[in-house]
Amino acid sequence: MNPLPEGDPAEPPVDPPAEASAEAELPTVAPRLRDLRRGSGLTLEAAAHRVGLSPAHLSRLETGRRQPSLPMLLALARTYGTTVSDLLGEVPPSQDPIVRADRMEAQEAGGWTYRRAGGSGRAMQALRLHVPEGSGAQDDLVRVHTGEEWLYVISGRLRLTLGDAVHVLGPGDAAHFDSLTPHRIAAASPGGTDLLFVHTLLQSGAAELCLGDAARRGGRPGTP
Repeated sequence: MNPLPEGDPAEPPVDPPAEASAEAELPTVAPRLRDLRRGSGLTLEAAAHRVGLSPAHLSRLETGRRQPSLPMLLALARTYGTTVSDLLGEVPPSQDPIVRADRMEAQEAGGWTYRRAGGSGRAMQALRLHVPEGSGAQDDLVRVHTGEEWLYVISGRLRLTLGDAVHVLGPGDAAHFDSLTPHRIAAASPGGTDLLFVHTLLQSGAAELCLGDAARRGGRPGTP
């Protein structure tokens, strides 16, 4: 809610409609909207259909003759695979690209041990992961979600199930796969296995396809 403008305290000014106030504060996003649509390979008509607008209305947004409401910004961001902050041209704060070994604190969930090996606020998450042998429900949990995953075995042996195929990976082996492929990982050696793991972060309700019952009870989100 915007602060009331200064005026006669005996006669408070009337607030403008909430949507009008929000639109008045938004910076001009027209060039960014046009560039994102073209970069997505969508025609004006196709993009308008996905967002639920008329092509004429979307054209007015792209030429700056109309400013989008906040609900429109959310719909446009989803359509173009970006964020509202990106649409508004907000610059994220600078982030330290270095993660020191002593800052990788161990966290446990479902018997697995995680150490964050990358910065927060990124499109990907990098982890060091220890999977013990016979970690129960974690071994049986099949995950399906949007994105990509990459892993590299440091020590021990890893059993990776992709769809109907089962692969056993040893030290130095790596895998890179689409997360929409049903997948499951488990240790295949008595001492467990250590690996590097990188995955694209989930930014929608589809995340629940990956988390499973253990995570919904409070386990670590976004785990492989």
